[in-house]
Amino acid sequence: MPIFRYDVKKYSLSEKLNNNQVQIENAKKGDQKAFSYLLNTYWNDVYSFQLLRTRDENEAEDITIRTFSKAFDKIKTYKEQYEFKTWLITISKNIHIDLIRQKKPEFARTLSKQDKNSVYNLVDDSPTAEDKLITEQNLASLLQDLKKLKPHYQKVLHLRYFQELSYEEIAKELNEPLNNVKVKLLRAKRLLAEIIHQPKNKNF
Repeated sequence: MPIFRYDVKKYSLSEKLNNNQVQIENAKKGDQKAFSYLLNTYWNDVYSFQLLRTRDENEAEDITIRTFSKAFDKIKTYKEQYEFKTWLITISKNIHIDLIRQKKPEFARTLSKQDKNSVYNLVDDSPTAEDKLITEQNLASLLQDLKKLKPHYQKVLHLRYFQELSYEEIAKELNEPLNNVKVKLLRAKRLLAEIIHQPKNKNF
């Protein structure tokens, strides 16, 4: 079986900051690898922030997905004078506030027609390293690894790899915004790749 490994090169703080800025600029150009890098780099920051606010793992994860969905949609508006992490946290905080308001009748708001009909080009369909790794796995082994993921990640991966649905078809099937589906898939593929690389116990 082909050996697949992530780049484990260590960067100094200044190199990491410079690399982050390069990835942000690449994301503004629609580079899928840059989107994946930013998601993996800042996921824990946003998720931890929301976990403290909501004290609910599922809600924190859902808001984190929405945060990156909105951030990637608005990536071209990001200004370098703000730290990217701070920008993400601000978006996340506003999403949480909006969700709280929507739960209260007096603050209920209807999405604008523009929001409803918007389709964002978050990532393209170019195969990623995770895609290659997943498709090279033995089916039985892959199914076992899938079971280790949370149900909503299992479902989106099943729709993508086993039913071979497009992003648009998955969004329709799950009744979720297209960008949310794309972010969820990026996260799910990353988590599955990490599971695949874990040492397997073999019983003889």
